[in-house]
Amino acid sequence: MIPVHRNTYSGHSRLIGELVEVRLKSDTVEVWYGDRKMEDLPRLRSRGKHRVDYRHIIDWLVRKPGAFENYRYREELFPRSWFRMSYDALREQWGPRRGAKEYLQILALAARRGESLVEETLRVLGKEGRVSATTVAQMLEGNVPCAPITAVEVEPVSLTVFDELLSGGEAAA
Repeated sequence: MIPVHRNTYSGHSRLIGELVEVRLKSDTVEVWYGDRKMEDLPRLRSRGKHRVDYRHIIDWLVRKPGAFENYRYREELFPRSWFRMSYDALREQWGPRRGAKEYLQILALAARRGESLVEETLRVLGKEGRVSATTVAQMLEGNVPCAPITAVEVEPVSLTVFDELLSGGEAAA
């Protein structure tokens, strides 16, 4: 975590313990390590706020899953509602420790494979009641068949109704 003017920003976990330079711009905060720009983050307004990107810290949390339960910015690690619902289901199924470990592996998949893709997988698996990191990974690899999201059938519309309306209620010939 990088403190800047009483706000807190996350930086990549490989920068833990390293000295970084922060350059404040009008709308962004740049984080530099050596002569290389590592991050370009949106600047927070006012004080006492935080911006945590799970992609920055997920590698560290996967290695130390016990830290997740009491992590100060834990709520920031649920990027969308299906992630939170999956975490709750995993805790219920496996217990707090194993549930957190499974969830962090899913979050790591989201960081590597794409948040939207993993969210859609969680949505499908959540409805089937079989969420686990292994199942999500298999589904992303295409090894588990996925039910169609929603099958929608639309019957053709008869345009003669519009002809009736336009002709003042009389059926068109």
